[in-house]
Amino acid sequence: MGDLLFSELRLRGARLANRIALSPMCQYSARDGLPNDWHRRHYAERAVGGAGLVMLEATAVLPEGRITPYDLGLWSEEQETALSSLVAAIHAAGALAGVQLAHAGRKASTDAPWNGGGPVPESSGGWRPVSVSPISFGAGSPEPRELSEAELASIPGAFGVAAERAARAGFDAVEIHAAHGYLLHQSLSPLSNARADGWGGDLRKRFRLTLETAAAVRRAIPEPMPLLLRLSATDWVEGGWDLEGSVALVERLRDVGVDLVDVSSGGLVPGAKIAVGPGYQVALAKAIRERTGMPTGAVGLITDAVQARGVIADGSADLVSLGRLLLRDPYWPMREAPAEARRVPPQYRRAF
Repeated sequence: MGDLLFSELRLRGARLANRIALSPMCQYSARDGLPNDWHRRHYAERAVGGAGLVMLEATAVLPEGRITPYDLGLWSEEQETALSSLVAAIHAAGALAGVQLAHAGRKASTDAPWNGGGPVPESSGGWRPVSVSPISFGAGSPEPRELSEAELASIPGAFGVAAERAARAGFDAVEIHAAHGYLLHQSLSPLSNARADGWGGDLRKRFRLTLETAAAVRRAIPEPMPLLLRLSATDWVEGGWDLEGSVALVERLRDVGVDLVDVSSGGLVPGAKIAVGPGYQVALAKAIRERTGMPTGAVGLITDAVQARGVIADGSADLVSLGRLLLRDPYWPMREAPAEARRVPPQYRRAF
């Protein structure tokens, strides 16, 4: 069977050289949604290091959808052009490029973590967050403005337009961010969605925004281009979004053309009791894969080669997303790959 971690993965027309993806991690370094030299260095280096898929950080589909004023965006032609050069750098380094499209909802307009991460007021360049219901994220967070039915109906279109831009910029895959307490996750969980209209209430109505967004993105991108979706499989809070709801949603997502679900958890409410430990979310990815037949990605404290290989070998997931590990060591995939699967630029071959 060989080393399955370094075996090819096909998703529609995309062929990943291995089962390793750079997990989307915000760099909080953009201005006006535009990438700069930091982004080019950061992402190209992980591509050189051997990840099969380099997934860009949460990239906002609307200005008010940014987590911070320093997030990447894809709502303008200028951003599309700038990101196309970043995609070219990733391709030149040997990896496929993906982009995670996002809207932060009530968790928008915050500062960079190294500045404390608190709300950024309008007087300092921030804006009032919006959400499906006027329920704040937690103590110290502002109450979001409740989106009207018409505004909610426009959100899938905003994701669709950004996805069209992503395709024109040359990205190989698009991922929808429906996790970590951002807008789509807010619409799914009864802890943050208290609506009684067509966008909230029972499970089917809480699915609506995510399903319509996935359908809009699928329509907007070429048929061979894979569509991924990052999902928080549970809120880790009693009475919140849970694995059963996730399984039911994933079955519907498959019908609208999602090709892989990147399984994470939490992020909706502060203080959730999460049993964090090595690979603590892998079991969620495995459960969704086994119960729905949907290919999955596993993420979260996967920190060594034995662990990563085991996730693929035992059928828990089809793809391993590595975050902090690849921040510390972008060349980890190159070093861990067996000789026949190692992708080394000629400038570096003297080291192997």
